[in-house]
Amino acid sequence: MNFIPNSIHARDVQSIVHPQTNLKKHQEIGPMLVTHGEGVRIFDDNGKDFIESVAGLWCASLGFGVERLATVAYEQMRTLGYYHSYRHRTNEPNIILAEKLLSIAPVPMSKVLFQCSGSEANDTAIKLVWYYHNAIGKPEKCKIIGRKMGYHGSTVAAVSLSGKDDMHADFGLPLDRFLHTDFPHFYRNHIEGETEEEFSSRMAASLEELILLEGPETIGAFFAEPVMGAGGAIIPPKQYFQKVQQILKKYDILFIADEVICGFGRTGKMWGSETFNLQPDMLSSAKALSAAMQPISALLINEKIFDVMVKQSSKLGAFAHGYTYAGHPVTSAVALEVLKIYEEMDLVNHIASISPYFLEKLEEVREHPLVGDVRGIGLICGIELMRDGKKRIPFEKKLNVAGRFHENALKNGLIPRVVGERLVFAPPLIITREEIDTMGFRFTSALDDTWRQIKDI
Repeated sequence: MNFIPNSIHARDVQSIVHPQTNLKKHQEIGPMLVTHGEGVRIFDDNGKDFIESVAGLWCASLGFGVERLATVAYEQMRTLGYYHSYRHRTNEPNIILAEKLLSIAPVPMSKVLFQCSGSEANDTAIKLVWYYHNAIGKPEKCKIIGRKMGYHGSTVAAVSLSGKDDMHADFGLPLDRFLHTDFPHFYRNHIEGETEEEFSSRMAASLEELILLEGPETIGAFFAEPVMGAGGAIIPPKQYFQKVQQILKKYDILFIADEVICGFGRTGKMWGSETFNLQPDMLSSAKALSAAMQPISALLINEKIFDVMVKQSSKLGAFAHGYTYAGHPVTSAVALEVLKIYEEMDLVNHIASISPYFLEKLEEVREHPLVGDVRGIGLICGIELMRDGKKRIPFEKKLNVAGRFHENALKNGLIPRVVGERLVFAPPLIITREEIDTMGFRFTSALDDTWRQIKDI
């Protein structure tokens, strides 16, 4: 149903503040009005279709319209449309979903704490790091290390943990207590002749140097995405997490895996932690948990941390934390149904079968005059724009190559994700070979159009 009066063109509507948007430019051009979705495609108010190359915001794993999930949400609303999980109360979908998540966790976990977004899950994990160390008599272990270009959410603490300067600028962020170690982007940041293993050793040594500089007794936790999403789909270099985890263990530092993007198949296994052999103390998940059809996230907590939470809440009288809509019966019911669909489609094997073709299709642009590097795993891939890929010489900023590509992609019916000078692909997990072909054609056409615009400049 279209709620915008016919007399008002969608692009004239200016009643919404749009996140991650140039607000001045938006006043001039207005929004694209998305009217409906089918599978991996969305449609605007002119009827034009676009292939969504990054599943909305990495989250629409089953595409943009699933009648089966709408039915589940409707039936749950009729039975119990809302209740909370405060003060000894719960609901059936909440319980079943928590038990299901614990049964498929990549490492043994004890409990699940529900929230409404990935930002809230990571914010909660930050609070629990402090809660845990205060409870065990080590309040000085209050500093938390993230990574430059890492992304963990938009709440005040989660964005402070994130290492993206653009999201700190003029917000008075990051807060104190948050530190950032090196951006492990091998292609961009390796020294000439350095192997991936040597690069990983250098990254780990830099992390240890930061820990020693600050004092190991002050470092409470380290957060990391298995694959860095908003940093540009950065695949960890060989042995990176093996070396990092050795450092964390050496200095008794908690490890939190941010699986908000990677969880539920994106990297080729159910969890990115399985793909890269991570052993986290807590694990945050969201996005594909409900296939983006409901706002839900889940923080998985190990027994070591939960045991301390029990003792401390008894001492204080309550575990004084929570969100009004956390553990919502409708969101939990939809997430449960999503997990059933993943089982029916044999998700991990499905991705194992389609991923090689997806990566092969994107690999075809490696020799394109705009492209410097192509790296991916599962159904996520990052492509670097470079004037000279072998020498790692970037394009001049005045050429606005990434901006030109973005506009050309839209003209060719492709919704792109551009991170700086890097192009990111993470389509819905249901994408077919035929849709990959179409996506690849539209992508290559956009690259070609961009090259024609700048080749003689």
